[in-house]
Amino acid sequence: MDFDPSWLLISLPVAFVLGWLASRFDIRQLKLENRQAPKAYFRGLNFLLNEQQDQAIDAFIEAVQNDPDTQELHFALGNLFRRRGEYQRAVRVHEHLLGRGDLSRSDRERAQHALAQDFLRAGLLDRAEAALQKLEGTRYENEARLALLAIYERSREWAQAADVAQKLDESDQASYSTRRAHHLCEQATERVAAGDLPGAGKLLAQAVELAPQAPRPAIDTANLQLRKGEANAAFDTLAALSETSPLALPLYAATLQQAAMAAHREADALELLQRRYVESPSIDVLEALMALGGKPSATAEEPNPTPRDGYIAHLAQQPSLVAASRWLAGERFEHEQFHPQVQRALDQATRPLMRYRCAACGFEAHQYFWHCPGCQAWDSYPPRRVEEL
Repeated sequence: MDFDPSWLLISLPVAFVLGWLASRFDIRQLKLENRQAPKAYFRGLNFLLNEQQDQAIDAFIEAVQNDPDTQELHFALGNLFRRRGEYQRAVRVHEHLLGRGDLSRSDRERAQHALAQDFLRAGLLDRAEAALQKLEGTRYENEARLALLAIYERSREWAQAADVAQKLDESDQASYSTRRAHHLCEQATERVAAGDLPGAGKLLAQAVELAPQAPRPAIDTANLQLRKGEANAAFDTLAALSETSPLALPLYAATLQQAAMAAHREADALELLQRRYVESPSIDVLEALMALGGKPSATAEEPNPTPRDGYIAHLAQQPSLVAASRWLAGERFEHEQFHPQVQRALDQATRPLMRYRCAACGFEAHQYFWHCPGCQAWDSYPPRRVEEL
């Protein structure tokens, strides 16, 4: 059969027309979709800039419905839900992203990190812990470890906190040696409560080795030694600490006084406490001195000094309502029958002055905390009472 060239002349224009019609249809469909998605997106962005989060969320939801494959819109929507406190909706958005098979590795890590933040903000610490652990080996690894460390410290899981802090220390991002020493001290405190004194001693020895300049390991070691009847060792531990950490002396002055009396080393303790008191007067150091029968050097040459004269000497160094109140407690009034009422009023007024105050958040407590219950900061309490700050 011979080929008829006339068919070629007819088929070429027909193919061209059909191709042109198909392309016009695709272009119109694409323009329609692109017109809808960016319009909703930019409308949502405009609402967001005007701090109209409700309208922005509605616009982004519309944009996501028009273009469900857009990851950035999902991330924006999830972050908006989290900022508004709608944590369940934020979790659903980020879990939907993680469920997609076409998500790149970078976006998958980003979605996992966002999901962990959702759980953290919602207070679901167990689910946050599981989500953060999946970020090990990713670009969010260091941030995830910091969040895990905060979770373990807040829930007082000190062994897990110590493991995470060690990893952070080994990453060379910052030094966590002092923080790790705190974790060991906390574990030692639990061992002491359980009656395991040898185990507590081993943990405290590790803490001292990790942070030899930190006061807490030495103070806890001295308390343990005193508990075990090793008064001489406890005194030597605190005497050495007074050389490396003299500013923390108010925290352990009473323990040093007890160790000195148990070891019959009152003279050594008096010399040490008097020297440090002259350098930095403190009501706690003063009362440790007075418990040993000593006094500040200002009263050393007074004839027949009494223990209460120490408070007068302290008042000469710095004004102190606490010292004045305690001196007045032993003074006789002209109308002595009113003394108890006056003393109760003074004690009530001085009670807040004997607190410790966190320098980070201002949380006050009668007990000294190494780990602030308010802001969870470590070593944020100055070792002096509120009145002496």
